[in-house]
Amino acid sequence: MIGYHDALMLILECTRRLPERPCPVDQALGRVLARPVSSPAALPPFDNAAMDGFALHAGQARLPAGSEHAVMGAQAAGDALAQADGGAWEIMTGARMPAGMDTVVPVEQVEIVEQAGDGRPRRIRLSIDVEAGRHVRRCGEDVPLDAEVIPAGELLQAQHLALLAALGIAEVPVVRRPRVAIICTGRELVDDPGQPLQSGQIRNSNGPFLAVRLVAAGAQVVYRQTVGDDLSAFVRALGEALHAGATVVLSTGAVSMGRHDFVPEALRGLGARIHFHKLRIRPGKPLLFASLPDGALFFGLPGNPVSSAVGLRFFVEPALRGMLGLPPERPLRLPLRQRFEQRAPLRCFLKGKLALAADGRLQAVLLDGQESFRIRPLLDTGGWVVLAEDAQVREPGSMVEVYALGHLQPLAIGSEA
Repeated sequence: MIGYHDALMLILECTRRLPERPCPVDQALGRVLARPVSSPAALPPFDNAAMDGFALHAGQARLPAGSEHAVMGAQAAGDALAQADGGAWEIMTGARMPAGMDTVVPVEQVEIVEQAGDGRPRRIRLSIDVEAGRHVRRCGEDVPLDAEVIPAGELLQAQHLALLAALGIAEVPVVRRPRVAIICTGRELVDDPGQPLQSGQIRNSNGPFLAVRLVAAGAQVVYRQTVGDDLSAFVRALGEALHAGATVVLSTGAVSMGRHDFVPEALRGLGARIHFHKLRIRPGKPLLFASLPDGALFFGLPGNPVSSAVGLRFFVEPALRGMLGLPPERPLRLPLRQRFEQRAPLRCFLKGKLALAADGRLQAVLLDGQESFRIRPLLDTGGWVVLAEDAQVREPGSMVEVYALGHLQPLAIGSEA
């Protein structure tokens, strides 16, 4: 058995960033930007009014309260640039400032002293002193021309797409999604939720979980199959996965020491290079990592649901992160709320959550039901609490590492239990 950090180093040595491809902005949500994006335009693209009111020219002087000004024109949002020749211009929020105007006084800070027959203001009186620059959004005040607005490696979210749309950027370079296959093994597994279970059968929960989590991790699932405890069926499914274009293959089950744990034998028969098999971790000790002859990466995950989830989160997802060109993940370090005793010197990955203590401090809280077969506690899990293998007793207040449920999502924070 090898340790977690040695295993992770072997995985990352086999991982390379994938090439980039152009992507329409309206399809870029959740994609990773391959190169920095600079602004092709200033934002706002012109000086405009921040308030409904009247545009005036103050210059170096202050327009005093009580002064009156003739209304010479009106400017609505969407109107082209207008030339102002003195006086005041009625203006709405977002409208382009008329040339020669440098300030806006809100409508509630003026008095209409004369109106036209159609109700339009013809003359106003200021209720306050007015200086130049008030309530004006300057050209480029938000984003200057040619400024770098989004760095490479950024996970594109709704706010990024809003900025790209505002700048008129229709397409961005993104890192190609890793193409992943899932092969679940075990003749006891039933995929069809409508199929009645026979004696000894269970429903396949790993397949749906891994498929959803892989997409959330930025991957594309190109193949998914369940096979019995049969070496030839597994080899056939593996060939189909590679034919579907998978560059990463995940299997579940058949990696332990039992008579039906055939995955290592199958991989050796195919000429794969097994980098490691078994780790000093809990859960998930039998995890296997190999390189297939065509260069695809293979992860053999244990069959217990939480062991499979841990294998995905802490071994597969770092590989996907490298393929997407993302930097190494950095966990939070937080105090543990309760005492925990490890039964063996293994790195433990535990279901947990974050909670605010009564004094406002953020703490890591371990949940009940840590056994690797238990799926229900995952519903309450807001993150993974990781305990290093160098200490077997953790007292309250001990510092631990805390990771989000997935490497592309934020940590969930609950209330004090």
